[in-house]
Amino acid sequence: MRSQARFFLSSLAVLSIVLLWPVAQCTAEAALPGSHAVPGGIAVIEIADAAAPAPRAWFQQKSVLVTRHGQGWHAVVGLPLALEPGRHALEVADAAGARRSTSFEVRDKQYPAQHVRIKDKRKVTPAPQDLLRIEGEQRVIAGVKALWRDEPQVDLALALPAQGPLSSRFGLRRIFNGEPRQPHSGLDVAVAAGTPVRSAAAGRVANVGDYFFNGRTVFVDHGQGLITMYCHLARIDVGVGEFLAKGQELGLSGMTGRASGPHLHWSVMLNGTAVDPELLLAVAE
Repeated sequence: MRSQARFFLSSLAVLSIVLLWPVAQCTAEAALPGSHAVPGGIAVIEIADAAAPAPRAWFQQKSVLVTRHGQGWHAVVGLPLALEPGRHALEVADAAGARRSTSFEVRDKQYPAQHVRIKDKRKVTPAPQDLLRIEGEQRVIAGVKALWRDEPQVDLALALPAQGPLSSRFGLRRIFNGEPRQPHSGLDVAVAAGTPVRSAAAGRVANVGDYFFNGRTVFVDHGQGLITMYCHLARIDVGVGEFLAKGQELGLSGMTGRASGPHLHWSVMLNGTAVDPELLLAVAE
């Protein structure tokens, strides 16, 4: 009789752990990056007490990711590379809809220049027929970057999508064949062609395509305006609408599009603007 009682209590304890485990998982707070309020960086601003319902926030009229951490709700604001240093305003609304404005300071940051030689001169100075294609692709890409999908908890501790040394860093002022072009809007990982490329966090595939500059590309929507982009792929193994687990393979690296050699170009977008991916890699360390 005693052995049966011990077995019952033991089974009850195991059942309690099983039942409570998903609750603990659901209530665990998201990791939070450090605040680096510079052009191309991320400003992390506490906007409400954690006991209050989730607020909403906007920067330059674009919705901003909001997450609960510690004793407060925090806005995680992507800052455009072209943003002027100085005071900027974040708009905040509480659960009742009451709005207020809070200001924060953006510091200056100077990024170094990088000179790159490209064999295919059309990738530096596109032909007239290329310009029409590029214009259409830019509209598509802008639409993907602006996606917003409500997600109560977003994983901000991103994983490096491919195993290899980091080469070209975010924000470099790019000079192709002696001609200045747009700054580098992502992080390059120096890997051989055919290296597996994996999703940096869980999310849904928002777009796949073969673009003039980016080559074969996958966009993943992680929720609340956090979008990751994987470029120059040799092969794409996922389709639009597919849900990816963190670390799930989505394709193989290559050198399609404008590339001087095989590598992965990886970009991270917050509230529609590219930010330094290393700031979110550091969260996982």
